[in-house]
Amino acid sequence: MRGETKALGLVDTTENCWNVFIQRVKTNLHMVFCCSPVGENFRIRSQRFLATVTSTVIDWFQPWPEASLFSVAKKFLDEIDLGEDALRSAVVEFMPYSFALVNKVSKKFFDAERRYNYTTPKTFLELIKLYKNVLSKKRKETQASPSMIVLIVLKPWLLSHCI
Repeated sequence: MRGETKALGLVDTTENCWNVFIQRVKTNLHMVFCCSPVGENFRIRSQRFLATVTSTVIDWFQPWPEASLFSVAKKFLDEIDLGEDALRSAVVEFMPYSFALVNKVSKKFFDAERRYNYTTPKTFLELIKLYKNVLSKKRKETQASPSMIVLIVLKPWLLSHCI
């Protein structure tokens, strides 16, 4: 810091070095504070801690393009076995479609009820996670009881031949 202090034409005292350092920190330090605008907590915290909104730039995120949603769904669903490519393609294409549909319905919900329903990138990732969990659970159920599947398939045949 002494060199920079001298370069600014100041005497390299401890106090001047400290002031130059603090000025550099103020100039170069940027802080990112992320939080959800959903619910009462944001409003309450903003009222209690005015510094969170004073001299702050609030960047509201714009919705993801459908192509981005598609690529994210493709990436996360590539790791699981969905069978044929046609089925995989249909599931991957359905994910962004359903998310966009929820956004449209949310606007109608706001018009009717004057209440917000927020959809975020995290919500989309939760949708994919939910799909994977339900798929896994249902696969375990069907693998645990293959005799039930045989009965379901044979039931119409048995009924037609026994009557």
